Amino acid sequence: MSDRLFILFQHLLPKQGLTRLAGRVANARRGRSTTGLIRWFVDRYGVDMSEAENPDIASYETFNDFFTRPLKPGARPLADAPFVSPVDGAISRFGEIENHHIIQAKGHGFTTAQLLAGDTALAERFRHGSFANLYLSPRDYHRIHMPCAGRLERMIYVPGSLFSVNPVTARGVPGLFARNERTVCVFRSEHHGQFVMVLVGATIVGSMETVWHGVVNPERTGEIAQWDYTDRDIVLDQGAEMGRFRLGSTVIMLFEQDTIAFNPNWAPERSIRLGEMMGRIPA
Repeated sequence: MSDRLFILFQHLLPKQGLTRLAGRVANARRGRSTTGLIRWFVDRYGVDMSEAENPDIASYETFNDFFTRPLKPGARPLADAPFVSPVDGAISRFGEIENHHIIQAKGHGFTTAQLLAGDTALAERFRHGSFANLYLSPRDYHRIHMPCAGRLERMIYVPGSLFSVNPVTARGVPGLFARNERTVCVFRSEHHGQFVMVLVGATIVGSMETVWHGVVNPERTGEIAQWDYTDRDIVLDQGAEMGRFRLGSTVIMLFEQDTIAFNPNWAPERSIRLGEMMGRIPA
């Protein structure tokens, strides 16, 4: 299928209905059928079960239990760096936020305000700052961890479309990441200022979940929802789990100006692993 036909197909696809169906299948306890589905998925995508805390495919009661499986202790040591990769995946794009503009792909982009549900005051914090857009493929570990220590301030659930977020779609759908359903998590670091982690939904992403809230989007009401945590002391250390996808997607991070100098070995489409050096403090 050509890229253009693939994009057209996604516009026509009943994405909400398909995602609801996928969520029901992923949560179903079907015994041998569930095990067969997991085994097919492992073979189809080359999932390395030797890294899993529990490598026994037949022991997972649901597909989601398998998909959000934890890794063995020590499987992802943290680099000695101020910022580490929060996920296993691949780099979509990263670099400087040009005024308020973030590059999605050649010829496509979106603004920080669009990504942050129109919150211009929050977006202003990241004017001329830095961003990183990291894609999680089906084979990847799907828990999300902290790139640096931070205190949770706010969370915003933003309803939206459910386009696929793979590289082909990123090149073909304008403003993709500011159009899709997403959860915006706002943190403050003692040493690195305010930063944001955006969990972007996609086709068949059953739900997004955080460690402090649980499932964020169980009903999909179509309305923006916000939570304020400034009166609570929710502090997560570097490398601590902060959330997970129930089926894969993308994480976008925003940092204030002059906060991070990205790893010089990073490049678009390069594979990354949780805990590797993402960046240092600019000289």
